[in-house]
Amino acid sequence: MKRLVIATTNAGKLNEIRSALGELRNWSLDPLPPGIPSIEETGETFLANAILKAEHYSEAVDDWTLADDSGLCVAALEGRPGVHSGRYADNPAARIQRVLREIDALPNARRDAAFYCALALAQHGKIIWSVQCEVPGFIAYAPSGTGGFGYDPIFLLPEVNRTMAELNMEQKNRLSARGKALAELRKFLLTR
Repeated sequence: MKRLVIATTNAGKLNEIRSALGELRNWSLDPLPPGIPSIEETGETFLANAILKAEHYSEAVDDWTLADDSGLCVAALEGRPGVHSGRYADNPAARIQRVLREIDALPNARRDAAFYCALALAQHGKIIWSVQCEVPGFIAYAPSGTGGFGYDPIFLLPEVNRTMAELNMEQKNRLSARGKALAELRKFLLTR
């Protein structure tokens, strides 16, 4: 059995990845072992950060290692929070409130945004595979829904007229940027 280490300490992200990848023949999907020092995310793009993390964590484990970097980019905020999505405020609720406060007065036509996800797969510090995906949407006027995590309660998907937090896991894995990127990873892993 081959082992894929998922390089995250974010429980929500780990659950989404495991759900999206499902049962992969000959693969076990394992969390990052405890005690591995983290790495500072200094990349200027989501892909650069995913690569940094994949290379770093794959040197600490003897298996293929998957790293993700993802976030929200709001056009009216010149792409912020962007690669700083997870550090835009002290906690998820404060991050959501900051975005809502910063675009509070904007009309629907100026509330467009996109979720981005980059995945990188590495072994022994070398990148094996990578992908980037994005999903366009809008920032809702207020949080809605109890599912998901991060900015999901304010990211409105126009095709279903619901926020990411109002979707079940199957719907989110089908419609989200991470879900689309993981579908590509699944195809790649099934050939290995």
